[in-house]
Amino acid sequence: MDNLTHSLAGAVLGQMGLKKKTGLGMATLIIAANIPDIDAVATLLDGVQHLAIRRGITHGPIAMLVLPLLLTGIMIGFDRWQGKRGKRPVDRLPIHKRWLLALAYIGCLSHPALDWLNSYGIRLLEPFSSQWFYGDSIFIIDIWIWAALIAGFWISRRREKRGADNWQRPAWISFAAICAYIFANGLITGKAEAETASLLENNIFKTAVAGAKATDQYMVVANPVPLQFWKREMLWRNQFAYGSGVYSLFNSVILDKENAFPEGTPLLLSEIAHASDDAAAFLFWSRMPVMAVDDSQMIVRDQRFMDPLVGDRFSVRVNVRKDRLEQAAP
Repeated sequence: MDNLTHSLAGAVLGQMGLKKKTGLGMATLIIAANIPDIDAVATLLDGVQHLAIRRGITHGPIAMLVLPLLLTGIMIGFDRWQGKRGKRPVDRLPIHKRWLLALAYIGCLSHPALDWLNSYGIRLLEPFSSQWFYGDSIFIIDIWIWAALIAGFWISRRREKRGADNWQRPAWISFAAICAYIFANGLITGKAEAETASLLENNIFKTAVAGAKATDQYMVVANPVPLQFWKREMLWRNQFAYGSGVYSLFNSVILDKENAFPEGTPLLLSEIAHASDDAAAFLFWSRMPVMAVDDSQMIVRDQRFMDPLVGDRFSVRVNVRKDRLEQAAP
Protein backbone atom coordinates (compact mmCIF):
# COMPACT_ATOMS: atom_id res chain seq x y z
CA MET A 1 0.00 0.00 0.00
CA ASP A 2 1.02 3.66 -0.28
CA ASN A 3 2.74 5.34 2.66
CA LEU A 4 -0.21 7.64 3.40
CA THR A 5 -2.29 4.53 4.10
CA HIS A 6 0.42 3.07 6.32
CA SER A 7 0.80 6.36 8.23
CA LEU A 8 -2.95 6.74 8.73
CA ALA A 9 -3.16 3.11 9.89
CA GLY A 10 -0.55 3.84 12.56
CA ALA A 11 -2.39 7.01 13.59
CA VAL A 12 -5.74 5.22 13.90
CA LEU A 13 -4.13 2.49 16.01
CA GLY A 14 -2.88 5.26 18.27
CA GLN A 15 -6.33 6.87 18.49
CA MET A 16 -7.79 3.50 19.46
CA GLY A 17 -6.06 4.14 22.78
CA LEU A 18 -2.64 2.59 22.19
CA LYS A 19 -0.87 5.96 22.21
CA LYS A 20 -1.76 6.40 25.88
CA LYS A 21 0.24 3.33 26.89
CA THR A 22 3.60 5.12 26.78
CA GLY A 23 5.32 8.33 25.87
CA LEU A 24 6.07 8.63 22.11
CA GLY A 25 3.40 5.99 21.49
CA MET A 26 1.78 7.73 18.52
CA ALA A 27 5.10 8.58 16.87
CA THR A 28 6.30 5.00 17.33
CA LEU A 29 3.16 3.55 15.73
CA ILE A 30 3.34 5.82 12.69
CA ILE A 31 7.07 5.34 12.12
CA ALA A 32 6.83 1.58 12.68
CA ALA A 33 3.96 1.35 10.18
CA ASN A 34 6.28 2.79 7.52
CA ILE A 35 9.71 1.51 8.47
CA PRO A 36 9.68 -1.70 6.36
CA ASP A 37 9.70 0.61 3.32
CA ILE A 38 13.33 1.50 3.97
CA ASP A 39 13.92 -0.72 0.95
CA ALA A 40 12.53 2.18 -1.13
CA VAL A 41 16.15 3.30 -1.60
CA ALA A 42 16.24 0.57 -4.25
CA THR A 43 14.15 2.80 -6.53
CA LEU A 44 17.31 4.88 -7.00
CA LEU A 45 18.76 2.03 -9.07
CA ASP A 46 18.70 2.35 -12.82
CA GLY A 47 16.10 0.43 -14.79
CA VAL A 48 13.72 -1.97 -13.08
CA GLN A 49 16.14 -3.77 -10.76
CA HIS A 50 14.29 -2.30 -7.76
CA LEU A 51 11.38 -4.66 -8.54
CA ALA A 52 13.46 -7.61 -7.32
CA ILE A 53 14.44 -5.82 -4.10
CA ARG A 54 11.23 -4.13 -2.95
CA ARG A 55 8.90 -5.93 -0.54
CA GLY A 56 11.49 -8.54 0.28
CA ILE A 57 13.98 -8.74 3.13
CA THR A 58 12.65 -5.66 4.98
CA HIS A 59 9.14 -7.17 4.93
CA GLY A 60 10.17 -10.66 6.06
CA PRO A 61 10.30 -12.38 9.46
CA ILE A 62 13.84 -11.31 10.42
CA ALA A 63 13.00 -7.66 9.70
CA MET A 64 9.75 -8.00 11.64
CA LEU A 65 11.83 -9.19 14.60
CA VAL A 66 14.74 -6.72 14.34
CA LEU A 67 13.22 -3.46 13.08
CA PRO A 68 10.92 -2.93 16.10
CA LEU A 69 13.88 -3.50 18.44
CA LEU A 70 15.96 -0.90 16.59
CA LEU A 71 13.10 1.58 16.49
CA THR A 72 12.42 1.14 20.22
CA GLY A 73 16.08 1.83 20.99
CA ILE A 74 16.02 4.95 18.82
CA MET A 75 12.83 6.28 20.45
CA ILE A 76 14.20 5.69 23.97
CA GLY A 77 17.44 7.40 22.98
CA PHE A 78 15.52 10.35 21.50
CA ASP A 79 13.46 10.75 24.67
CA ARG A 80 16.60 10.75 26.83
CA TRP A 81 18.37 13.18 24.50
CA GLN A 82 15.47 15.62 24.72
CA GLY A 83 15.46 15.24 28.50
CA LYS A 84 19.16 16.07 28.83
CA ARG A 85 18.73 19.16 26.65
CA GLY A 86 15.67 20.30 28.55
CA LYS A 87 13.56 19.96 25.40
CA ARG A 88 11.32 17.10 26.50
CA PRO A 89 7.64 18.21 26.48
CA VAL A 90 6.34 18.37 30.03
CA ASP A 91 3.02 16.78 29.07
CA ARG A 92 4.60 13.72 27.44
CA LEU A 93 3.87 10.46 29.21
CA PRO A 94 6.81 8.59 30.77
CA ILE A 95 8.44 6.02 28.53
CA HIS A 96 7.21 2.49 29.24
CA LYS A 97 9.81 0.33 27.50
CA ARG A 98 7.70 -2.81 27.17
CA TRP A 99 4.72 -0.94 25.79
CA LEU A 100 6.95 1.04 23.42
CA LEU A 101 8.39 -2.22 22.09
CA ALA A 102 4.88 -3.70 21.76
CA LEU A 103 3.68 -0.68 19.78
CA ALA A 104 6.75 -0.90 17.52
CA TYR A 105 5.85 -4.53 16.77
CA ILE A 106 2.17 -3.73 16.18
CA GLY A 107 3.03 -0.90 13.80
CA CYS A 108 5.63 -2.94 11.90
CA LEU A 109 3.35 -5.95 11.51
CA SER A 110 0.56 -3.76 10.14
CA HIS A 111 2.78 -2.96 7.15
CA PRO A 112 3.12 -6.41 5.51
CA ALA A 113 -0.48 -7.17 6.50
CA LEU A 114 -1.63 -4.26 4.34
CA ASP A 115 0.93 -4.79 1.55
CA TRP A 116 -0.20 -8.39 1.10
CA LEU A 117 -3.70 -7.25 0.16
CA ASN A 118 -2.89 -6.04 -3.37
CA SER A 119 -1.65 -7.78 -6.50
CA TYR A 120 1.85 -6.27 -6.58
CA GLY A 121 3.20 -9.02 -4.38
CA ILE A 122 5.22 -9.40 -1.19
CA ARG A 123 7.85 -11.94 -0.13
CA LEU A 124 6.60 -12.62 3.38
CA LEU A 125 9.21 -15.31 4.12
CA GLU A 126 12.36 -13.61 2.79
CA PRO A 127 15.22 -14.54 3.31
CA PHE A 128 14.05 -18.10 3.99
CA SER A 129 11.99 -18.23 0.81
CA SER A 130 11.67 -15.90 -2.17
CA GLN A 131 8.09 -16.95 -2.87
CA TRP A 132 5.75 -14.08 -3.71
CA PHE A 133 2.37 -13.84 -1.98
CA TYR A 134 -0.66 -11.96 -3.34
CA GLY A 135 -3.97 -10.96 -1.74
CA ASP A 136 -5.51 -9.61 -4.98
CA SER A 137 -8.21 -7.85 -2.96
CA ILE A 138 -7.34 -4.15 -2.55
CA PHE A 139 -5.96 -1.68 -5.09
CA ILE A 140 -2.55 -0.33 -4.06
CA ILE A 141 -4.04 3.14 -3.40
CA ASP A 142 -7.56 2.71 -2.04
CA ILE A 143 -9.50 5.95 -1.62
CA TRP A 144 -12.20 4.26 0.50
CA ILE A 145 -9.63 3.09 3.02
CA TRP A 146 -8.19 6.61 3.04
CA ALA A 147 -11.65 8.04 3.78
CA ALA A 148 -12.32 5.60 6.63
CA LEU A 149 -8.90 6.15 8.21
CA ILE A 150 -9.05 9.94 7.94
CA ALA A 151 -12.58 10.08 9.33
CA GLY A 152 -11.75 7.75 12.22
CA PHE A 153 -8.62 9.69 13.15
CA TRP A 154 -10.11 13.18 12.76
CA ILE A 155 -13.35 12.55 14.67
CA SER A 156 -11.50 10.70 17.42
CA ARG A 157 -8.94 13.50 17.74
CA ARG A 158 -11.64 16.18 17.95
CA ARG A 159 -13.43 14.26 20.70
CA GLU A 160 -10.17 13.82 22.57
CA LYS A 161 -9.48 17.56 22.45
CA ARG A 162 -12.95 18.25 23.85
CA GLY A 163 -12.28 15.84 26.70
CA ALA A 164 -14.95 13.32 25.71
CA ASP A 165 -14.78 9.99 27.56
CA ASN A 166 -15.42 7.92 24.42
CA TRP A 167 -12.86 9.61 22.16
CA GLN A 168 -11.41 6.24 21.07
CA ARG A 169 -14.74 4.99 19.67
CA PRO A 170 -14.53 6.60 16.18
CA ALA A 171 -11.09 5.05 15.67
CA TRP A 172 -12.42 1.62 16.69
CA ILE A 173 -15.38 2.03 14.31
CA SER A 174 -12.97 3.00 11.52
CA PHE A 175 -10.82 -0.05 12.26
CA ALA A 176 -13.84 -2.39 12.25
CA ALA A 177 -15.21 -0.85 9.03
CA ILE A 178 -11.89 -1.31 7.24
CA CYS A 179 -11.62 -4.93 8.41
CA ALA A 180 -15.14 -5.57 7.09
CA TYR A 181 -14.27 -3.80 3.82
CA ILE A 182 -11.14 -5.92 3.36
CA PHE A 183 -13.08 -9.09 4.11
CA ALA A 184 -15.81 -8.14 1.61
CA ASN A 185 -13.22 -7.42 -1.07
CA GLY A 186 -11.65 -10.81 -0.44
CA LEU A 187 -15.04 -12.41 -1.08
CA ILE A 188 -15.46 -10.39 -4.29
CA THR A 189 -12.05 -11.51 -5.52
CA GLY A 190 -12.82 -15.14 -4.69
CA LYS A 191 -16.15 -14.97 -6.51
CA ALA A 192 -14.61 -13.28 -9.54
CA GLU A 193 -11.84 -15.87 -9.83
CA ALA A 194 -14.21 -18.80 -9.32
CA GLU A 195 -16.63 -17.61 -12.02
CA THR A 196 -13.81 -16.91 -14.47
CA ALA A 197 -12.20 -20.29 -13.83
CA SER A 198 -15.56 -21.97 -14.37
CA LEU A 199 -15.97 -20.26 -17.75
CA LEU A 200 -12.51 -21.33 -18.84
CA GLU A 201 -12.54 -24.88 -17.49
CA ASN A 202 -16.00 -25.63 -18.89
CA ASN A 203 -14.86 -24.33 -22.25
CA ILE A 204 -17.68 -21.79 -22.36
CA PHE A 205 -15.07 -19.31 -23.50
CA LYS A 206 -13.72 -21.12 -26.56
CA THR A 207 -10.00 -20.91 -27.09
CA ALA A 208 -8.83 -20.74 -30.69
CA VAL A 209 -5.26 -21.74 -29.91
CA ALA A 210 -4.19 -24.95 -31.58
CA GLY A 211 -3.75 -27.78 -29.13
CA ALA A 212 -5.60 -26.16 -26.25
CA LYS A 213 -8.01 -28.32 -24.31
CA ALA A 214 -10.74 -27.60 -21.81
CA THR A 215 -8.77 -29.56 -19.22
CA ASP A 216 -5.70 -27.32 -19.43
CA GLN A 217 -4.63 -25.70 -16.18
CA TYR A 218 -5.44 -21.99 -15.99
CA MET A 219 -3.96 -19.29 -13.82
CA VAL A 220 -6.72 -16.81 -13.00
CA VAL A 221 -6.07 -13.49 -11.23
CA ALA A 222 -8.66 -10.92 -10.19
CA ASN A 223 -6.76 -7.64 -10.38
CA PRO A 224 -8.27 -4.83 -8.23
CA VAL A 225 -9.01 -1.55 -10.01
CA PRO A 226 -9.03 2.06 -8.72
CA LEU A 227 -12.16 3.42 -6.97
CA GLN A 228 -14.58 0.73 -8.17
CA PHE A 229 -13.99 -1.89 -5.48
CA TRP A 230 -16.89 -3.98 -6.80
CA LYS A 231 -15.04 -4.57 -10.08
CA ARG A 232 -12.00 -6.61 -11.06
CA GLU A 233 -9.79 -6.80 -14.12
CA MET A 234 -9.73 -10.52 -14.88
CA LEU A 235 -6.43 -11.98 -16.08
CA TRP A 236 -5.90 -15.55 -17.17
CA ARG A 237 -3.34 -17.75 -18.92
CA ASN A 238 -2.47 -21.35 -19.67
CA GLN A 239 0.46 -22.85 -21.55
CA PHE A 240 -0.96 -21.78 -24.90
CA ALA A 241 -2.59 -18.38 -24.45
CA TYR A 242 -3.35 -15.49 -22.17
CA GLY A 243 -6.20 -13.02 -21.97
CA SER A 244 -8.15 -10.57 -19.89
CA GLY A 245 -11.67 -9.45 -19.15
CA VAL A 246 -13.79 -7.63 -16.63
CA TYR A 247 -15.89 -8.67 -13.66
CA SER A 248 -18.50 -6.71 -11.76
CA LEU A 249 -20.29 -7.87 -8.64
CA PHE A 250 -23.54 -6.81 -10.35
CA ASN A 251 -22.85 -8.45 -13.74
CA SER A 252 -21.33 -11.63 -15.12
CA VAL A 253 -17.75 -12.07 -16.23
CA ILE A 254 -16.95 -10.73 -19.70
CA LEU A 255 -13.75 -12.13 -21.24
CA ASP A 256 -11.98 -10.67 -24.24
CA LYS A 257 -10.36 -12.55 -27.10
CA GLU A 258 -7.20 -14.41 -26.13
CA ASN A 259 -3.64 -13.82 -27.32
CA ALA A 260 -1.40 -16.73 -28.26
CA PHE A 261 1.95 -17.18 -26.59
CA PRO A 262 4.90 -17.27 -29.03
CA GLU A 263 6.23 -20.73 -29.76
CA GLY A 264 8.86 -21.77 -27.23
CA THR A 265 7.88 -19.10 -24.70
CA PRO A 266 9.51 -20.82 -21.67
CA LEU A 267 12.83 -21.08 -23.53
CA LEU A 268 12.55 -17.48 -24.74
CA LEU A 269 11.92 -16.26 -21.20
CA SER A 270 14.88 -18.27 -19.95
CA GLU A 271 17.12 -16.61 -22.55
CA ILE A 272 15.74 -13.17 -21.70
CA ALA A 273 16.37 -13.71 -17.98
CA HIS A 274 20.08 -14.08 -18.74
CA ALA A 275 20.23 -11.12 -21.12
CA SER A 276 20.71 -8.38 -18.51
CA ASP A 277 20.41 -7.57 -14.82
CA ASP A 278 17.23 -5.63 -15.57
CA ALA A 279 15.69 -8.62 -17.35
CA ALA A 280 16.63 -10.99 -14.54
CA ALA A 281 15.16 -8.66 -11.91
CA PHE A 282 11.97 -8.14 -13.89
CA LEU A 283 11.34 -11.84 -14.46
CA PHE A 284 12.10 -12.62 -10.80
CA TRP A 285 9.34 -10.18 -9.86
CA SER A 286 6.91 -10.86 -12.72
CA ARG A 287 3.93 -13.05 -12.00
CA MET A 288 2.38 -13.08 -15.48
CA PRO A 289 5.06 -12.17 -18.06
CA VAL A 290 4.09 -11.52 -21.69
CA MET A 291 6.34 -10.73 -24.63
CA ALA A 292 6.08 -8.61 -27.75
CA VAL A 293 8.46 -7.49 -30.50
CA ASP A 294 9.22 -3.78 -30.79
CA ASP A 295 11.58 -2.86 -33.64
CA SER A 296 14.79 -4.80 -32.95
CA GLN A 297 14.04 -5.55 -29.31
CA MET A 298 11.92 -7.85 -27.22
CA ILE A 299 9.73 -6.04 -24.74
CA VAL A 300 8.50 -7.98 -21.70
CA ARG A 301 5.57 -6.77 -19.60
CA ASP A 302 3.40 -8.18 -16.86
CA GLN A 303 -0.31 -8.72 -17.41
CA ARG A 304 -1.11 -7.04 -14.10
CA PHE A 305 0.42 -3.75 -15.23
CA MET A 306 -0.43 -3.33 -18.91
CA ASP A 307 -2.17 0.02 -18.51
CA PRO A 308 -0.36 2.67 -20.62
CA LEU A 309 -0.25 5.00 -17.59
CA VAL A 310 2.04 2.63 -15.66
CA GLY A 311 3.24 0.17 -18.30
CA ASP A 312 6.63 1.81 -18.85
CA ARG A 313 7.46 1.42 -15.17
CA PHE A 314 6.74 -2.31 -15.33
CA SER A 315 8.45 -3.47 -18.51
CA VAL A 316 11.91 -4.31 -19.76
CA ARG A 317 13.47 -4.19 -23.22
CA VAL A 318 16.00 -6.81 -24.23
CA ASN A 319 18.15 -7.35 -27.31
CA VAL A 320 17.86 -10.93 -28.56
CA ARG A 321 18.86 -12.81 -31.68
CA LYS A 322 17.02 -11.92 -34.91
CA ASP A 323 15.66 -15.44 -35.32
CA ARG A 324 14.20 -15.30 -31.82
CA LEU A 325 12.54 -11.98 -32.62
CA GLU A 326 10.98 -13.51 -35.72
CA GLN A 327 9.79 -16.49 -33.68
CA ALA A 328 8.10 -14.21 -31.16
CA ALA A 329 6.49 -11.94 -33.74
CA PRO A 330 2.71 -12.44 -34.24
